[in-house]
Order: sequence, then structure tokens, then C-alpha cells
Amino acid sequence: MELDSIECVSSSDGIDEEEIHHHQFSSKPHNNVVPSAISPATSVHELLECPVCTNSMYPPIHQCHNGHTLCSTCKTRVHNRCPTCRQELGDIRCLALEKVAESLELPCKYCSLGCPEIFPYYSKLKHEAQCNFRPYNCPYAGSECSVVGDIPFLVAHLRDDHKVDMHTGCTFNHRYVKSNPREVENATWMLTVFNCFGQYFCLHFEAFQLGMAPVYMAFLRFMGDETEARNYSYSLEVGANGRKLIWEGTPRSIRDSHRKVRDSHDGLIIQRNMALFFSGGDRKELKLRVTGRIWKEQQNPDAGVCIPNLCS
Repeated sequence: MELDSIECVSSSDGIDEEEIHHHQFSSKPHNNVVPSAISPATSVHELLECPVCTNSMYPPIHQCHNGHTLCSTCKTRVHNRCPTCRQELGDIRCLALEKVAESLELPCKYCSLGCPEIFPYYSKLKHEAQCNFRPYNCPYAGSECSVVGDIPFLVAHLRDDHKVDMHTGCTFNHRYVKSNPREVENATWMLTVFNCFGQYFCLHFEAFQLGMAPVYMAFLRFMGDETEARNYSYSLEVGANGRKLIWEGTPRSIRDSHRKVRDSHDGLIIQRNMALFFSGGDRKELKLRVTGRIWKEQQNPDAGVCIPNLCS
């Protein structure tokens, strides 16, 4: 859904299985003599590499009568036939290899991104699913974007590839205009990125169906982890004709998907009738002005309470 016009004024003030990514190791030729450059640990890693998908194998590890192994996921893919010797697999588990895996300790797969942790083989997957160094998904909600990366990379990606508006400052004043507000679809209307306090925030505004009723919603997401997001608060305000709605809350991390935040109703929600009332006139055109600000909560060491740190 496209807006007829947008005016933006920014005040410048200074462990699900599908979420688990297996650790992969490169395939090496298996020779009778192990070259000196290959360590014993590397050889063990090769033994734990599934010959079909090349991912590391986790219990149950299956083997055929000739001792060839493969992971449980690929066992169904090869229709219970060994991919190496074509013999029937049956239900034989390689308990010895599973025991060997228990003795291994491996670095997190995100070690190149800064994670210093080392884990037992069977604990590594659980950690990697929640690792603070794992890449972030692109927060753009207007399309199914599959790009992942760290925050600086995603900021550049949003600016250059999605052409998202970038603003500096912790207050904002947006005017949303739509000539036919009855054309409401499940579609994102707008994403704006704000840079303040040395961090980046995504302001979303969109229209969607809530049950049978069309609504408009605005909310803020923090480009970082949830623990960091709790250090900030924000407010949103919309109104006219002597009335106004105010929302105040904590921005959600972009670790939470756009849809998850929207479906939890964690933001400023405006029913269409109220939105048209705020628009004034003949109530046939949407003209919403949404203002807001972002501030950082600071701990007062004397009183032991949080006080807001506002942009000046």
C-alpha cells in the first residue's frame, strides 16, 4: 500500500528446531595416512560430518551394517538406504560416535563475530540459537527480506537497498496522509530509522485488519538486543480537536519480528473511526499527525531510581 503523501519533520536534538543452524565443517579426503597438518580434533570433526548434508551429526546418529554413518534428518531423505554402499540402514545407532561427540568442546559458530564462548558438543546448538553475537534479521517489514548482518551493516542496507528515511534526533513529527482510508490491506505503510544516543531505532506505522475492523498502528523497535532495549523508553501521541491518544512504552528489540510485535498490539493503536475524527474535515481523507520522543532511562545512584535522560 502506498501513501499519497508523507511529510516528515524530525527534530534534530543532538530452541525451535528450525531456528537451529548446524555447525558445518569442510569435507576432507579420507586417506589411510592422516597428513600432519590435520589435527586429531579435525579428524573427529570429519567423522561427525554427515556425508549427505555435511552438517554436524547429533543423536540419534545412524549407521548401516557396514558402519557408514549419517544424521537422522538425512535418513528419511535417502529412503532408508545408505548413501555410501546402498545397503539398507535399518535402525542401528552409532553409540560409539555419539559418545565421542560428548567429549568434544567447540567454539560458538559466531566466534568470528565476537563470541568468545566454548561449549560441549551437545550444548553448542542451544547456545547458538540465543547467542548475543548472532546476526540480526533485516527489520524491514514491507517485503520478505532475507538479509542478515550486524547493526551497522543493516543500517546501510536499509538506507541503500530499501531507501528508508534516516533521521538524527530523539523527537519526531510525522504526518500520514491517505486519500482513501477505506482501502486498508495487511500492508506496511512506513519505516523510518532514527539515530539517537548512539543507537538506531525503527519507527513503524501501518494499516491492517484487526478482526473485522481496520486499524492504524505505530510502534518503535530497537536495533539491538532486548537487554539493551530496556534502557530506553518512548512515547507516541496522536490527536486533534481537543482530544489525543498517548502511548508510552519500551521499544522492542528487532530480535522480535515485526509481525510478532504488531500481533501483540505493543504500540499505539488507532481505530479507523477515531483516526478519521482526528483527521477532521469531511472524514473522507486520512490526515494523521503522530509525534513522539525517545529517551534513555538512567539510574540515579543516590536515590536508586531511574530518571529519564532527554535529548536537549
